[in-house]
Amino acid sequence: MPIAPEYLHLVYPDLTFYALLYGRNSRDPKKKGRSVSAQLTDGRSLCDRFDWPILEEFRDSDLSASRHARRERDDFEVLLDTIEYGDTPPGGMRICVAYEASRYYRDLEAYVRLRNACFHAGVLLCYNGNIYDLSKREDRKTTAMDAIAAEDEAEGIWDRNVRTARQTAEKGAPWGKLPYGYMRKYDERTGELIGQFEDPVQGPYVMRSLAHIDAGQSMYSLIQWLRSEPKAARPDGKAWNKDNVRYMLLNRAYLGERLHLGTYRKATWEPLKAVHADGISIPGLDEPEGRAMFHRVTKKLMSRQGSGRDTRVVHLLSFLGLCGPCGDHAVLSTQKEACNGGRKYQCDVAQDVAIKESLLDAYVEEAVIAWLRNKEAARAALIGDIADAKRGVQEAQKLLNVYTAELEEARVMANTRHPDGRPLLSLASLSQKELDLLPRIEKLQKQVESVTGVPELVQRLLAAPDPEVVWDGVPATEDAPARPGLTLEQKREAIRNIVTVRLFKARARGVKRIEPGRVQLSFVGEPGFRDRPLRAPETAPVPAPRPGASGT
Repeated sequence: MPIAPEYLHLVYPDLTFYALLYGRNSRDPKKKGRSVSAQLTDGRSLCDRFDWPILEEFRDSDLSASRHARRERDDFEVLLDTIEYGDTPPGGMRICVAYEASRYYRDLEAYVRLRNACFHAGVLLCYNGNIYDLSKREDRKTTAMDAIAAEDEAEGIWDRNVRTARQTAEKGAPWGKLPYGYMRKYDERTGELIGQFEDPVQGPYVMRSLAHIDAGQSMYSLIQWLRSEPKAARPDGKAWNKDNVRYMLLNRAYLGERLHLGTYRKATWEPLKAVHADGISIPGLDEPEGRAMFHRVTKKLMSRQGSGRDTRVVHLLSFLGLCGPCGDHAVLSTQKEACNGGRKYQCDVAQDVAIKESLLDAYVEEAVIAWLRNKEAARAALIGDIADAKRGVQEAQKLLNVYTAELEEARVMANTRHPDGRPLLSLASLSQKELDLLPRIEKLQKQVESVTGVPELVQRLLAAPDPEVVWDGVPATEDAPARPGLTLEQKREAIRNIVTVRLFKARARGVKRIEPGRVQLSFVGEPGFRDRPLRAPETAPVPAPRPGASGT
């Protein structure tokens, strides 16, 4: 039978009891539970009241003790080791103290491990104001029943959480970790969630990060910029790195969408709004142009996944230019020239073509600027009739909203029941409705996402009276400050979206100049244009050099 602490000295006379304190809590955003600090404070008070010296304290914060836990309780493992292998002071007996049984364990396996450790080491167990000697049959039975109750309570909590998560997902309400860029408001009296809203400081940093990548800048430069901005600091205190920046840029929560079991649906919070400050104008993610920007960034990042290369760029055409003889899987990389210490572009596969780096750079830049100056043809190749595209997207968005609302209403009806228990809409009817609407929604979503699929950087070059001014910038004069040109990474991004460069062999060994047919330029809209290299050798014939072709 359990022993009350005040009678412990009568059962075990002439012994000093040395305490091992343990505290644990899982996530408790509403602050309704007992924090680890409060549990340990109660334990210290108990030990002080009965003169139990404290040998050591153990704490596990924000960790579940159930079988559904995703992380191990490090201090619980240390506690078990201390019980089994720790020393007991002479003339003393150790006692393990916790607030309640569920702090130790919420599954039977953990209980058995703790019971065995205490049994073999002769350590008493204390919780709920009672002390148990696990060498006694009655105490083992009582603590086992408490463990079963704790496990059952944990399973009930798990079932309720799963049910709540499903119901919350069906409503599109927030759940789980708060995305950077948003804030949550809670009722001060009840602790219940009121809603999720854009954070006025963090939200614009998310939008500027999307625009940064869409403008052709690298992930590396974005990380450096975020780290240099004190207001952009992450709430968890972690430094910005490639992984968390990428996660942020791909997070569809910023579109006002909610993910549940692999399916996105409209959320109760609003998409991030437009940014108009400090000379910056970025369309909001609630606008077709903003959503198109988000999807362009997603496509760009997903195409780079697993490359493993440093995102810092040093050369204009490295890994952009292609080797004509080898095919579109073979890229040009830079190598030092043995004769003069300069650099050259060379086929990265067979090393069968090469050309001086500065010569090819200047040639391609001049051709791109000349192509951009022919605005009518360039606009037709890149965008087409942008006004018609926008009108089409607005109409598609309206129809998409209607279909999405209809499907959400059907799902709500399927989960709402008549007084006799029948659903307002049968599962068969819901299934038929989904079969009818989901393909339409998917088609419209692609149509909405395709609006102005051209990066903002290229749109800016098209809109400039003289694209060379945007490309290279202009120095300061007495009447006007300097206007910086594009960075190297921005130029690379523009070239990627405008032209495919293929290098062929020179007519004869030792020829340095660019002869007709040596460089083949395929602009967007022309046969041979490719916005990225192939991942493997192509099966189609390699385009032959064309003397007198565009740019040659």
